Amino acid sequence: MARKDQLTGKGPMSGNHVSHAHNKVRRRFNVNLQKKRFYIPEEDRWVTLRVSTQTLKTINKKGISAVLKDARANGVSI
Repeated sequence: MARKDQLTGKGPMSGNHVSHAHNKVRRRFNVNLQKKRFYIPEEDRWVTLRVSTQTLKTINKKGISAVLKDARANGVSI
């Protein structure tokens, strides 16, 4: 399973680890993914999603129904 947010599609980034001596080594910045269950009242069901903590904050602000509506408009199937 890829390390991607199931709603936004946000994935890992790459960059450099820079030491005190300014040596640069390639590294990977992973997304902080959490497995979370959400209840969707319109569909009367529970859904388990792997979402980033940033997406969790968005869900807390807008609500799961609005976030799912935007995700489905962008082509995500849930």
